[in-house]
Amino acid sequence: MHIGLIGGIGPAATAFYYRGLTRAFAAMGRKLELTIANAEVREMTRNMDARDPRAQAAIFAELIGRLKAAGAKAAAVTSMGGHFCIRELSDVSSLPLINAIPVLDQHFGTMGVKRIGLLGSRAVMESKFYGGVNSVEIVVPKGSDLDAVHERYVAMATAAVATDADRRFFLDAGKRLADEQCTDVVVLSGTDLFLAFEGASPGYRIADAAEIHIGAIVRAAMQDVS
Repeated sequence: MHIGLIGGIGPAATAFYYRGLTRAFAAMGRKLELTIANAEVREMTRNMDARDPRAQAAIFAELIGRLKAAGAKAAAVTSMGGHFCIRELSDVSSLPLINAIPVLDQHFGTMGVKRIGLLGSRAVMESKFYGGVNSVEIVVPKGSDLDAVHERYVAMATAAVATDADRRFFLDAGKRLADEQCTDVVVLSGTDLFLAFEGASPGYRIADAAEIHIGAIVRAAMQDVS
């Protein structure tokens, strides 16, 4: 199946999805049919901060129209933060959506964990995956820590690179979730967090929401592939 991705939010996250999909198909010896439409991370951040999911859904819907014209049969948003408008987008999308939220809910339910902690954007953390994950208890950074995580995450995603200070910051934020809030696993619910955690040994269990979503996209893309 020809898959369409909404990318650009941020650029490093798009590359993470692209690498994951191409590697999966290469490992299977199969051909990947893929088109990417570029969204603007700063524009999405403004709509998130304004709590205006309908405005962002309209932007994504236009991009999905381009993906459909290119031959895509289903579409996915390559950003956990970008899922803040997924309900509104579902109403106006011209293609079926590979929505990360129910995929994550099902995945966490099979992990054998009871309590997870989230790191990512404010929209994801405050809404606890937009209220769509009910298979586990969810906790987030407390008080000013949540604001600090959001601000550092948005800056890193926009820059598409993690500094040493960024890596230390997020590793420490995850440790506080693991130690102080007794989480079974810390979920990287910001797609660009791989920049900070890639190759790290944090000393606590982590799960990458984007990797879980990529797995679902691979399964969808494998439909109609001979």
